[in-house]
Amino acid sequence: MTDFPPAWFLILGSLPVPFFKGNLKNWYLIFLTAAAFYLISQLSAGSSWQIQFSGFNLTLLRVDKLSKIFGYIFTLNAFAAFIYAFYLKDSTQHIAALFYIGSALGAVFAGDLVSLYFYWEVMAVASSFLILSRKTSKSMNAGMRYILVHIFGGLCLLAGIIIHISSTGSTDFNTITDHNMGTYLMLLGILVNAAAPPLSAWLSDAYPEATVTGGVILSAYTTKTAVYTLIRGFPGWEILIVVGCVMTIYGIIYALLENDMRRILAYSIINQVGFMVTGIGIGTTMALNGAAAHAFAHIIYKALLWMSAGSVLYMTGKSKCTELGGLYKTMPWTLLFGVIGALAISSFPGTSGFTTKSLIIKGAINEHLTWVWLVLEIASAGVFLHAGIKFPYFVFFAKDRGLRPGETNKPMLIAMGFMAFLCIFIGIYPKILYDILPFDMKYYQAYTAVHVTTQLQLLMFSALVFFLLLSLLKRTETIAVDTDWFYRKGGRIFYSVMDKGLNGLNNAADKFFVKGITGSIIRFSQNAPASIMLLFFIPYWSIIGLDPAKKAARKEKLYRSFSAGALSVGLISISVTLYLCILFFV
Repeated sequence: MTDFPPAWFLILGSLPVPFFKGNLKNWYLIFLTAAAFYLISQLSAGSSWQIQFSGFNLTLLRVDKLSKIFGYIFTLNAFAAFIYAFYLKDSTQHIAALFYIGSALGAVFAGDLVSLYFYWEVMAVASSFLILSRKTSKSMNAGMRYILVHIFGGLCLLAGIIIHISSTGSTDFNTITDHNMGTYLMLLGILVNAAAPPLSAWLSDAYPEATVTGGVILSAYTTKTAVYTLIRGFPGWEILIVVGCVMTIYGIIYALLENDMRRILAYSIINQVGFMVTGIGIGTTMALNGAAAHAFAHIIYKALLWMSAGSVLYMTGKSKCTELGGLYKTMPWTLLFGVIGALAISSFPGTSGFTTKSLIIKGAINEHLTWVWLVLEIASAGVFLHAGIKFPYFVFFAKDRGLRPGETNKPMLIAMGFMAFLCIFIGIYPKILYDILPFDMKYYQAYTAVHVTTQLQLLMFSALVFFLLLSLLKRTETIAVDTDWFYRKGGRIFYSVMDKGLNGLNNAADKFFVKGITGSIIRFSQNAPASIMLLFFIPYWSIIGLDPAKKAARKEKLYRSFSAGALSVGLISISVTLYLCILFFV
């Protein structure tokens, strides 16, 4: 068996990380991800690494064109991310990143639902460390909410898998055609990871609070693994068209409202994944190719944008647009690379976004889905507004705040330069990407006169709208309320209700049962022997004419003697015998 699962190549490769010192650690990480890319290129089509588990066949390595294209981009992005993180010496973050990337690869190459779920959960746990590692109060709180949301999504996926396996008797993960409770639960669990509204707020809540390098890595894997899973399992499910279109508009609205630069980019992920989900819902070979190609291109230009924003955060310690501006004077290379990423996400001709997003729009046109085409075109214009212009304008230009941090370090610039090159290369020469898509792409041409002219007109119109409405788009010290408000506030209310309600019930039960009834029984049990003896002694004392004072004294002495265990063996034996007789007859 020559093929080896790329997931375990990275997961096992993470174990020596703590033993490397200095720059050797970073070189090792770069080499490891480059080797993983090569390993994927050498995988042969088919299924292998099959094992038996509880009577089911599990396939740990299923290789085809769909899994390989996601494997290529996952390792390519990891390679650039570890160059970008060359300054970082924190083994915890590096190990978490390798587990995260490795588990994403595991999900992509898994041929069965059990393995998919295992990697899905590892991915959720490992990614949370990239948020918690920032070690601020905001990151800790966001990380906790992130974990809770993904527990919910994971449980939905697990419940759906169990129902699906029970009804079909198979764990194979292929195209799902049944529409039942199990498959809908699986779809819901996957859409949580895809950040589909109203279950999307975890992304914009958590990703901006991650570490500088953590944000770059997080931007690539969770949502795109969900996209892969939808392509594999749910192509042509029409409900995804609606979900995807809502995502495209939802992401734009919130990105335009946002003040934090990394939160703008987080909402932009929701918008871009919406295009992919829409393509999957359309379900034709053109649209599915578009979803896969756009996921490939999106990972590159989105990572580039997060790198640009991360460099600004790294050098200035600031992330809000109202605190930034004028950085073009001292961070020109970061600006240049950020602009290239902004043009790519806006589908500017000559960049990767232009050659991939158009496949999805073409798929909608071919199926005569006019309303879908219209929504996607509006969303394309909106992308240029928030990510193409707003992000670079308010961060690098706008009002000069007097910040003069200087340019970022060389490894960060090298990583950004590499990703910027890929954005342009795929934009100019898309054939290299088209050739590795899941379905044949021989007859599609991105660069037609109509397409180029239409796209340029759309972008110029968006730019005009931005500058005409600039006074309305200027950010203030405000926050945008998203759906996470419900579980942030609702969580506190739920905790308060449970605290006062259940603890109040617990206190009442303790007072009535433990301290009341049980306490009375205990006290009765303690005093019963003396009380039984008094039933005989009191009449006897009366017969012999004992005065009341002496009766009271002897009564107290009797109780005290029983409590202290100071009575003779004979007397105790008599009292116990009498006590048992009474219990027996009662």
